Amino acid sequence: MKNIKYIIGIFIVSALLFTSCQDDEGEVGDIISPTNIEIAVAYMDQGAESQAPGLGSGEVVFTASADNASAYQLIIQGQTKVQSIGSVAHIFTTLGTKTYTVTAIAYGTGGASSTKSIQVEVQALYEPPADLLEMLTSNSERTFRIDVDTPNYFGLGPIGTTRLGEYYPNGGTPDKSGTGMYDDRYVFNSDGTFTHITNGAVFGREVLINEIGGPGDGAVDGADILNYTYADYTGTWSLTAPGGVETLTLSGLGFIGYYIGGNHSYRILERANNTFSILSTDGNNEFDWNFILIAD
Repeated sequence: MKNIKYIIGIFIVSALLFTSCQDDEGEVGDIISPTNIEIAVAYMDQGAESQAPGLGSGEVVFTASADNASAYQLIIQGQTKVQSIGSVAHIFTTLGTKTYTVTAIAYGTGGASSTKSIQVEVQALYEPPADLLEMLTSNSERTFRIDVDTPNYFGLGPIGTTRLGEYYPNGGTPDKSGTGMYDDRYVFNSDGTFTHITNGAVFGREVLINEIGGPGDGAVDGADILNYTYADYTGTWSLTAPGGVETLTLSGLGFIGYYIGGNHSYRILERANNTFSILSTDGNNEFDWNFILIAD
């Protein structure tokens, strides 16, 4: 009789524990899908808005909004761009006036999401000069590396700066050996393809580098992540000149030197036969980062 009471007692305790666990699991909160998704479109030319389909710069700013949404992704020409706050800029490079599909994914609670697609008509008229194409690809294929022997080869300044290393290193030559930057190579092909040879690891901004995927490793050094494991990858490159500024854009999450997120477009500040300097705004919209590259 005692054994029967003991077994019944265990059964009751187990049932109570099971019920308690179910209650705990049910306290996740409501799953709410975003509603009323909108995608605002602004055509840009020389830094100002222009009428649709633009005046030939190919630059468009998209802003997604929705009720009950906390984050967004915009899919443009096969590229996924994250938009948590603010807008996403994209430069279309196919010559002529073309129609493109742009899709916004809005995320709510509990992983719920909603999607909306729109059609946009965009005009792109820029044809890069022959000497720029020759500098970049040598009319076939050309490999570049970060020019570590030149002052300000890597630096930052205020948004809109035209000066290398305005804030840092301000004329100095920083030592970034052992970070994963120096052994990277950037290969530009005349067919528009681009290969980033990482040699297994890259260097980037701590709050942004996880965008590229990978194991999430590397050593934390202040606001930097050193030697983040990342394999070689291939994408495409294109040239435009919004506002008259020659601009190199890499597809997807392609980057040069140090991962900063943003729109993956690099304004060409100066260029010669074997070297060029570039500037890009980071994904936090805090700084313009510069890099100097030299033919390898």
